[in-house]
Amino acid sequence: MLFTIVAFFVVLGILVIVHEIGHYFVTIKFGVKAEEFGFGLPPRIVGVFKDENGKWRLAGPRLTQAPSTIWSLNWIPMGGFVRIKGEEGGGKGEKDSFASQSVFKRILIVSAGVFMNFVLAAVLLTISLTFGSPQVIDEANLPAMAKVTEAKIRITEVLPASPAQRAGLQIGDTLLSIDGSTFKEITSLQDYINQKVGQGVNLKIQRDQQTLDKQATPEILTETKKGGLGVALVKIGFVSYPWYVAWWYGIASTVEMAWAVVYGFYVILQNLVVQQQMVGDVYGPIGIATLVGDAARMGFLYILQFTASLSVIIAVINFLPFPALDGGRVFFLLIEAIRRKPVNQKLETAMHNIGFALLMILIVIVTFRDIARISTGFLNWWQQLAELF
Repeated sequence: MLFTIVAFFVVLGILVIVHEIGHYFVTIKFGVKAEEFGFGLPPRIVGVFKDENGKWRLAGPRLTQAPSTIWSLNWIPMGGFVRIKGEEGGGKGEKDSFASQSVFKRILIVSAGVFMNFVLAAVLLTISLTFGSPQVIDEANLPAMAKVTEAKIRITEVLPASPAQRAGLQIGDTLLSIDGSTFKEITSLQDYINQKVGQGVNLKIQRDQQTLDKQATPEILTETKKGGLGVALVKIGFVSYPWYVAWWYGIASTVEMAWAVVYGFYVILQNLVVQQQMVGDVYGPIGIATLVGDAARMGFLYILQFTASLSVIIAVINFLPFPALDGGRVFFLLIEAIRRKPVNQKLETAMHNIGFALLMILIVIVTFRDIARISTGFLNWWQQLAELF
C-alpha cells in the first residue's frame, strides 16, 4: 500500500509540475508576472522570493504579493500551481497583467500546460521505445528497424463454461508452454490445440510472480468450429527502435494515443446520450493510484509508458471546453475574440466555479466507485449503513 501511495504521488507530481511549468514559462515569456509557483497545494509551508535588490527572502504563509515570483512549498502533496497576475480579470491596463494581454497571448498562456503534457508523453515514449516499450506485437505492421524481445503469449479473455475456465485459467495469464513445448506464434499454438481435441494437455502458465501447472481438455468451440480452450490470445513483448528514430515513433505514438483518447470520449458520450449506458470503467484518484502501483511493480518501462498515457489523458481532458478546465478558459477567450468584447467577468467566474463544483462532485462519485470496486467490505458497510436510515 505504501509503495502504491508513493508511486502515485510521484507520478501525479511529475504530471502536474510539468503542466504548470508550461504555464509559467509562457507567462514570463510574454512579460506577465507569475505571482507564485507552488509545489503542492495550499496552505503554504514556506516560500522564497527575490527582493528588489536580488536577494532571496522568506515568504510566510500569509504573504500573497512580492516583487518577484514566490516559490512555495505547500502542505497538500498533490502537484502544484501557478498564480498569474490578473488571471481573474484584475490589473487591467498594467503591462505585466494577464488581463492586459491580447486574446492570442492569453490563449497561448492557458494552453501551454496542455502542450507540455503532450511533450512529456512524447519524451517518455521516446525513452521507452529506445530501451523497449511493452506493447502488443503485430509483426505484420512493425517497421523493419523495430526489434522485438521477450515475446510472450498472454490470455486476454476466458469464455464462460469453456475448458479454460474449468481449468482455472484467468485473464492476464501468460502461456509459457504446452506439453513441454513453447510457442512463439499464436497460430502455431492454435494449430497444436486443434489437434488435441478430446485429449488432455498440460499447461505451464505465469500468473503475477507465480508459475502454475494446469490441465485442460480442448474441445470443438461453437464460436470457431475448431478445437480450442476458449481463450482469446495476444502476443506481447518489448519493442525498441534505434535511438536516432525513436523520437519520431515517440511523437507518432503520442498523436495516436491522443486520437484514441478523443475517440474513447466520443464513444462514451454517444452511449450515454443514445443508450443511457456507461461503456467501460471510469477511474478516480484511488483507481488511478492502484493502476500506478501495478505499473510500477511491473517495472520501470511499464511505469514510463503508463505515465505517458496518463499525461495524454490529462491533456485531452484538460482541454475539453468545460468551465474550470483550461479548455473552458480558452472557450471563453474565443468568444471574446469573436465578439471583440470580453465576456462579463462575474459571469465567467460563476461559470468556472459551477464547473469546478461539478468536477468535484464527479470526483467524489468516481472515488466511491473506486472504493466499491476494490473493497467489497466497504460496499457492504455502506449498504448496512444505508439500511439504518
